[in-house]
Amino acid sequence: MYAITGVTGQVGGAAARALLAAGHHVRAVLRDETKAAQWRERGAEVVIASFEDADALTAAFRGTAGVFVMMAPNFAPQPGYPNAHAAAAVLKKALIDARPERVAALSSVGGQQASGLGLITQVRILEDALADLPHLRIPTAIMRPAWFMENSLWDIAPARDTGVMPAFLQPLDRPYPMVATADIGRVIADTLVQSWQGRRTIEIEGPQRYTQHEIAALLAGVLQRDVKAHAVPRDQWEALFQSQGTAWPAPRIEMLDGFNAGWIDFEGGANEHVIGKTLYQTVLAELVKRAG
Repeated sequence: MYAITGVTGQVGGAAARALLAAGHHVRAVLRDETKAAQWRERGAEVVIASFEDADALTAAFRGTAGVFVMMAPNFAPQPGYPNAHAAAAVLKKALIDARPERVAALSSVGGQQASGLGLITQVRILEDALADLPHLRIPTAIMRPAWFMENSLWDIAPARDTGVMPAFLQPLDRPYPMVATADIGRVIADTLVQSWQGRRTIEIEGPQRYTQHEIAALLAGVLQRDVKAHAVPRDQWEALFQSQGTAWPAPRIEMLDGFNAGWIDFEGGANEHVIGKTLYQTVLAELVKRAG
């Protein structure tokens, strides 16, 4: 039995589907009962537990061969990331009390850095919280994927309507590592069924790296219209993000600055590095279909 959190999201859902497809038993950990039916239909056991309820999470994690944990996405955190610290503490307690055979935790490219991460700071907080698990004989794998290809969902409407893809990763001709969430889920599923001791760090990226110009060209092919990448000037970011409803845009800006400066990158070294199979155009086609 494998307990998977975040199954209603992209990564957790992909991991759960991959495990079920391989014939494994899955315990889907959800916060909302109204979203449980589809997982029961897929053959998963469903447990309702919030990230604020350590006892419920402990029960969900107990008796499992492996657990996948992640932070709930928060693109507008409060200064000091109090929600991330609280959630990480609850997850840590639940894992220690439940003692599953192994744990995989979602982090991010750049997760090895102690500062300058912006939004990625939240998963760094989770990495730090779980650092003691291997010493407690709970094998732990830290999953550090590249930039999600699915982030292009926000580019579809402007590209379709105006032929312009606003780009924040700059310069436009620099290739960045990208990965599809389906590939992340498959790597998580593969990792959970393995046996190991101690701590592993697994970096994940797609089959090739892409520039913003290349992504715009792929989007043009899917939309069947001309699309050009446009670098959004750095001095416009704060006002733009605030106009989109982000009261404290500093973490998002710091994250983008980190990518553009090369500060947020894979650590390399002795870390495992996995290459996915999903091409960007495959993801774009699905995103355009989803966007209508």
